[in-house]
Amino acid sequence: MKTRIVISVATIVMLSAVFALAATKPDFSGSWTMDRARSFGIPANMTQTMTVSQVENKIEVETKLIQPGNERSVKDTYTLDGKEYDFTPQVPPNAPAGQPAPKGKRTAVWMPGDKGIMVTDVTTTETPNGPVTTQIVRKWTINAQRELVIDMYIDNPNGSFEAKRIFTKG
Repeated sequence: MKTRIVISVATIVMLSAVFALAATKPDFSGSWTMDRARSFGIPANMTQTMTVSQVENKIEVETKLIQPGNERSVKDTYTLDGKEYDFTPQVPPNAPAGQPAPKGKRTAVWMPGDKGIMVTDVTTTETPNGPVTTQIVRKWTINAQRELVIDMYIDNPNGSFEAKRIFTKG
């Protein structure tokens, strides 16, 4: 009888530990470098690094986009509460001079089971032909190799496409 009780208690403790580990939200903090060989949907000559700071439900990201003759740094903040926030998107490097800055709305949430995050940006850019709306959905996860995987889904009047960026830490 005592043996069964001890085994039952040990089983409950082990299962609790497994569930506690499974329920842990991923921590995206750190310095990340894009693995170009395994990423797709990016300009052929671009490299990318990111520095991510995560505190509870707030993630701050500084991304460096590096191309020959052009290096840009983009800062973003994701508040993971499901509320919609205004944000100012970056002006594309090929935008005509004098074009108004785009306007944006952003929503960020934890994915079901806290497996990662989902960030949805809807931007509107005023053009000579009228407003152009683009939606970008980013899904951030950490894979089994402890790499950061960002799946991107872009929809705009020119069509839809998908991109994937895989980052290694360090």
